[in-house]
Amino acid sequence: MKYIGAHVSASGGVENAPLNAAAIGAKAFALFTKNQRQWFSAPLSDESIAKFRENCALHGYQPWQILPHDSYLINLGHPGKDELAKSRAAFLDEMQRCEQLGLDRLNFHPGSHLKLISPEDSLKIIAESINITLSKTKGVTAVIENTAGQGSNLGHQFEQIRYIIDLVEDKSRVGVCLDTCHTFTAGYDILTPEGYDDTFRQFDNIIGFSYLRGIHLNDSMKPLGSHVDRHDSIGKGFLGVEVFKRMMNDSRFDNLPIILETPDEDIWAEEIRLLYGMIE
Repeated sequence: MKYIGAHVSASGGVENAPLNAAAIGAKAFALFTKNQRQWFSAPLSDESIAKFRENCALHGYQPWQILPHDSYLINLGHPGKDELAKSRAAFLDEMQRCEQLGLDRLNFHPGSHLKLISPEDSLKIIAESINITLSKTKGVTAVIENTAGQGSNLGHQFEQIRYIIDLVEDKSRVGVCLDTCHTFTAGYDILTPEGYDDTFRQFDNIIGFSYLRGIHLNDSMKPLGSHVDRHDSIGKGFLGVEVFKRMMNDSRFDNLPIILETPDEDIWAEEIRLLYGMIE
């Protein structure tokens, strides 16, 4: 079964996110547990935590249907000592917030080498960052999102993600989120039936579907291999409609949070209905 939703607002408190998800007919959702553009935020209140849990139960959202996202400021592969320490502290805080809310996964962009060190060295730092954080938390899986490879961002090649996973000590608490826009602009041709089959064959051979913990479902404003991260509404970008029909009928994406991050939130309910209508 498919569980489709969107990255909804948590404005006014995290407890509002499940309400906002239910309002658009979502069977899954993503949220930021703090302001994604600030390093530090006030701790979650006991009241917010309790209301979040109550609202999730009220609308039937279980932890595995929720894919929280960490702050965009965090760079777990930063070559600078002080900057890395700041990112690691912020990431730990994000993981602890998930623990408090009863969530079982946290989605994050792996990091960037900033052209100051080699990609391989930065990947090692990312893995070390994950290991440190996992040792200080419990019950929450670190979910690595593949990227478009814009600038010096890492994680645009399946081999890079596998490299990180190989260095993570607790394999039971590391996973992957696949973003359709990022996959396409990173150079994986999921547009054609042949390219789709080949891409996910590579994914399974290199990483393995056993590590898949979520999907970001986005069309792309930019073409194949452009390495530019610009999402578009479903069917309105370079990916069109057919690839999403294939995914909606692909059992490998069952029982996962499938999250829209498309740019027009006013049509999220419409997009969710459109996607469910594709299921044969």
